[in-house]
Amino acid sequence: MSLFFGIYPGGILGDDQGIVHPVRPDVPDRITEALDTLQGDTATLSVRAYRSFAATETPEPPTPADPTTYLQRGRKLDLVLQFREPTGELRGWREFVREAVRSAGPELASVQICEEPNADLPPVDGSTPNVLNALVEGVVEAKREASALGRGVAVGFNAVPTFDPADTFWSDLGALADDRFRRSLDYVGLDFFPDVFRPLAADQLADAVATVLTAFRHTDLPRAGIPGRVAIRVCENGWPTGPGRGEKRQAAVLETVVRTVAAHSVDLNIDGYSFFALRDADSTAEGIFHHFGLLRDDYTPKPAFETYRRLIGELGGPQDAPH
Repeated sequence: MSLFFGIYPGGILGDDQGIVHPVRPDVPDRITEALDTLQGDTATLSVRAYRSFAATETPEPPTPADPTTYLQRGRKLDLVLQFREPTGELRGWREFVREAVRSAGPELASVQICEEPNADLPPVDGSTPNVLNALVEGVVEAKREASALGRGVAVGFNAVPTFDPADTFWSDLGALADDRFRRSLDYVGLDFFPDVFRPLAADQLADAVATVLTAFRHTDLPRAGIPGRVAIRVCENGWPTGPGRGEKRQAAVLETVVRTVAAHSVDLNIDGYSFFALRDADSTAEGIFHHFGLLRDDYTPKPAFETYRRLIGELGGPQDAPH
């Protein structure tokens, strides 16, 4: 089973304190050149982009600022709509979702509603009140708008692995979700970063990845009543370089993770993988969050850039991105 590959090409990212801005601005020509190289002869590559909703305060700017710049050579948009309204009020949220689907145009391949709604951390949506209602209503509205426009857009949401047995996110979602939600849902994304926050021996990595993917499919999703027909896709995965974190190790981790995802794509119904991120926010910084890129902040490639290009060429889907 072929995978559909993607990447986040923006410079802005989040860390455990909030938002990190890159030391160098986006250079669209350099980004486009890198995307062309990664895509190679594969028919498509997903360009991941983020837009935030907040009615009572100014949200973070979209990132990348104009993702349509990069939708060349058959590349498609993978759009994330973040719910960041601090009051939890849904007024305006549904229209925001509908407008985002309308304005993205026919290059829109997928819409992810909310960003990590089960992670209670400041830079993601799990810390926003009423996020579960925003998630359910947003999925329904996105699918309704795409259907009304006659566009085949994959609609889903994402989450991080659940290691706490007392966590109630999935059962709470299952209690809130209804048939409208489940009919509208095409995929559930997984954001995970093995060997980043919990170090692993190299010979344990593949088993750890397989264990997380299997638990996501057979434990987490069933608790929310999400059936096996709904695909899993890896929406964010990466491994930062930096002090004490070698660039060759990044390439080796990427190879192991992607090959393990591909090996389980049939039995776990996994349809895609997206890497986070194209380039570093600051290659001289000490914090690990600045170093996730396949490129350094000056756009020169690390070894993992060639690894990802090769994996896309070998394992990438021959057709357009799934709808």
